[in-house]
Amino acid sequence: MLEKLQSIKEKHLDLEQLLADPKAANDQDRFRKLNKEYSDLKEIVQAYDQYAQKKSELDASRQLLKEESDLDMKELVQAEISELQKILPELEQRLKILLLPKEEADSRNVIIEIRAGTGGEEAALFTADLTRMYQRYAEQQGWQCHTLHFNESSVPGGFREMTLEISGNDVYGTMKYESGVHRVQRVPDTETQGRIHTSAVSVAVLPEAEEVDVEIRRENLRFDTYRSGGKGGQNVNKVETAVRITHIPSGIVAACQEQRSQLQNKEMAMQMLRTKLYDIQLAEQQQQRADLRRSMVTTGDRSAKIRTYNYPQSRVTDHRIGFTSHALPQILQGDIQDIINALKMHDQAERLQSELM
Repeated sequence: MLEKLQSIKEKHLDLEQLLADPKAANDQDRFRKLNKEYSDLKEIVQAYDQYAQKKSELDASRQLLKEESDLDMKELVQAEISELQKILPELEQRLKILLLPKEEADSRNVIIEIRAGTGGEEAALFTADLTRMYQRYAEQQGWQCHTLHFNESSVPGGFREMTLEISGNDVYGTMKYESGVHRVQRVPDTETQGRIHTSAVSVAVLPEAEEVDVEIRRENLRFDTYRSGGKGGQNVNKVETAVRITHIPSGIVAACQEQRSQLQNKEMAMQMLRTKLYDIQLAEQQQQRADLRRSMVTTGDRSAKIRTYNYPQSRVTDHRIGFTSHALPQILQGDIQDIINALKMHDQAERLQSELM
């Protein structure tokens, strides 16, 4: 492992020199790739430097303990050795996790589909709540979030479905843990007896595909246009600018209505279709991976109940890892980082265990 880490450090230094060359910026595509590779290695190199420093301090302290004759000083040195012996295994574990192979899709942008399930209009209202939660989390991360498509419900403020595009740094690697069924327990405004109702919303997080990922034959597509619904300018509501594309062999449908022109909506709908087909390919690849089959977190089974939001107790529970928080209002405002961190740590521990088997 140490040889591999040293090799990574040398590569990181080489990349630093390449990026420092003014000529590197002449080829922007190559410059972006080099910069991303440099950034990806940075965390590993920093962790390795910290490990190497503590290892050096431990060796020096052991040598000093042999040479030191003063009892008080020997006691201080022994205490330092004991502390370093506790820290080093933790740093070594962190390095092992950082060296785990990254999923190719983790660095991609995502398309999130949020759909109301059981619970009628209450589920539609919770679809809106989850939409706001993800929009605010994206803002906190410095990501860009755009609405691609929505289907309003009959109750004001509710949505039967909502499709978002989120772009930024390592979005899929962070958001992939949100796929699944989110359950809400609360008393609806229309409930006169004060009874708690349980509703469900499904969330699908799809890594955004590139044109080279999926080959789509035009003869396999059916295009439909229609008028956009909801808020918008006169052109949006009176002209058939919205586009729906059906992939005939698979029956997959992608629709977009948020852009002002039919051409823009068509391009965005094609991107959504590519993403859905790529997600199927990715799921098939993951099914072949034993570590992902065993993982409770990233199986991607969107029929599985993953989280409950209990309003009376102000409690959020993630059932995959037994994580519970009583900060429901803050979580619905987008403060979901603690949940995502816990899911990431669990996933990494599972993957590391699989690597060692």
